[in-house]
Amino acid sequence: MKQIAALTALIFFFQVTYAQEPQLLNKIGDRVRSFGGGGRSGGGADTIGFVHRDDRKDSISITYKYLDSIRANYFDSSINDFDKYFSVPSVYQYLGNNGAAAYPLVFSPYNKPGWDAGFHAYDIYRYTLEETKFYKTNRPFTQLSYQLASGKEQMIKAFHTQNPRPNWNFGFDYRLVSAPGFYVTQNSNHKSYRLFSNYQGKRKRYAAYIVLLGNTLKKSENGGIKYDSLLLDPNHKKRYSMPVNLGNASPYEPNPFVSSVNTGNIYKDFTFFLRQSYDIGKRDSVAINDSTTEYLFYPKLRIQYSFTYSNYQYLFRDNNADTNVYKQWYDTVPKIGKDSFVVKEKWSVMRNDFSLLQFPDTKNPGQFLLLGATFELIKGQLKNGTRNYHNVILHGEYRNKTRNKLWDVLAKGEFYANGLNAGDYNAYISIARQLGRKIGGLRLFFNNVNRTPSFIYDNGSSFNLNTYSITRKENIISFGAEANSPFINLSFKNHIITNLAYFSDYYHTAQSSKVISLMQFAASKKIRLTRSLNWYAEATVQLVDGSAPIKVPLVYTRNRLAFERVLYKNLNLSTGLEIRYHTPFEAYNYSPLVGQFMPQDSVSIKNLPDIAAFFHFRIKSFTAFIRGENLNSVNFSNGFSFTNNNFAALHYPMQGFMLRFGIRWGFVN
Repeated sequence: MKQIAALTALIFFFQVTYAQEPQLLNKIGDRVRSFGGGGRSGGGADTIGFVHRDDRKDSISITYKYLDSIRANYFDSSINDFDKYFSVPSVYQYLGNNGAAAYPLVFSPYNKPGWDAGFHAYDIYRYTLEETKFYKTNRPFTQLSYQLASGKEQMIKAFHTQNPRPNWNFGFDYRLVSAPGFYVTQNSNHKSYRLFSNYQGKRKRYAAYIVLLGNTLKKSENGGIKYDSLLLDPNHKKRYSMPVNLGNASPYEPNPFVSSVNTGNIYKDFTFFLRQSYDIGKRDSVAINDSTTEYLFYPKLRIQYSFTYSNYQYLFRDNNADTNVYKQWYDTVPKIGKDSFVVKEKWSVMRNDFSLLQFPDTKNPGQFLLLGATFELIKGQLKNGTRNYHNVILHGEYRNKTRNKLWDVLAKGEFYANGLNAGDYNAYISIARQLGRKIGGLRLFFNNVNRTPSFIYDNGSSFNLNTYSITRKENIISFGAEANSPFINLSFKNHIITNLAYFSDYYHTAQSSKVISLMQFAASKKIRLTRSLNWYAEATVQLVDGSAPIKVPLVYTRNRLAFERVLYKNLNLSTGLEIRYHTPFEAYNYSPLVGQFMPQDSVSIKNLPDIAAFFHFRIKSFTAFIRGENLNSVNFSNGFSFTNNNFAALHYPMQGFMLRFGIRWGFVN
């Protein structure tokens, strides 16, 4: 931890020094002159002058785009939504502490064709290539964040970006999540980093993007508590005294600096991405002054090459395996001794993509046609040796965001012509129309994915304890509409899934023989109750057959009642109550070894609403928040305590009262 803090401070000091070095001597000279010659035109030294602070010097213009996106987004500094600060979105349910496995309460299908290892319980903690932001800023910018919560839970985030040249930007992201947990064998320690850069040639014909990112996710697994009834036992107010299913023999060490995992999962991944493109088209230029010329370029044809290399490592180990539990859950008897039970596999994936883009309208880069081909090499180190695979993928895209910004049409698809995932495809189309500032916009979409089940359902996977493979392809059809307006936001989605692959228990795989239809209706609105009191309301209704392996609540809702106001010109305040609630449903169980959520129909979880009180404020670039979470867990039956825990999944209680404090500070260098 000390090394991380020292490294962050060193990087910050270097960037500040680098950004200010050309101006350092001038600033010193200005201050000397302000003391020596501010009172006389001749530069006398008999008066003292002071330079008035100009707040505009601390201002910054910063925008970003995602890869393959043409829309420029602005940096968000709002303070009314805690989702922008926390690692777990409010729509997700996580198993007891920050960093634990999580699943969405509002269903979203995994609709990516092609190879996939199948481990997604920790996806919300990973940095990904698709979510990488490429910035453009007129001044170097650094943002540091720190969170501290009950149970010695911590989260550290660092971000920096700058443009050394107007046509070149680089930066980095870093995040550390550390949570010892309240129960035995529950500690988590996740580290993620991302380096990114984008460059455009002076004459705007050549462009390059580069990304390096990595994730190390370490999570101890206890398999849930043995007896739910002990939660209200006054002798077990200290949760570490409660027996759990896995790792119960391990000593409890509530230390955020201990990242070792004796019983649990360690997932690691690394990705290197490089894209280069060269445009052919029409050149132009604008003379800014006698010595400066702004070059313009209108592309007609773009040649684009992308290279991606990724490797993935998945490991489960139990150094003190309980033979009774493994026999009952996984029908296996581990050996006794150090490293008594270990399951692991490694993958590497290399992709080479070549694409051509044609722009019909010279002055509208938002309209183009893309055609490309990808060759993919896949290597897996599995329980029965090394396997090598390949894929040949054809893909295309048509985009037309009209110059008047009223219409936005997107149609894209990819087809796996040959290889491991031959026959997989993805077809997507959306049409959006802006209807006016007062009315808002409307978007219609349709998506059809045909995909090979994730490799964990193949008997070649080290984590597949079955003797057969699931080979029938999953087919997912999703369509719907979204209407966004200043008055209310509405959406409708319908997911139709055929041959869904899932885990029916701790290790048995299965595939649904029925067509699953899941409909979702969602609405969100900001209601202004008074001049300073706002109600942020959002709700989702989900309809699905109760016998389907997809388990979701009928109603999910989140409401924030906030007093919001700007005080003393610079103090932005948001304080109030946040309430999250879902109707009773047969929530998932969780299999620690394979890292999968599995449906169950024996117990219906009936939780109280999750209630939190919050106090958020921002003064210029400094943001802080204090939150009291899980107020609903208060219990007066055996004195005053917060022991009436809600449940996240079968035998996985959520935390009691949590006091959370955090700060975020931005620096314009």
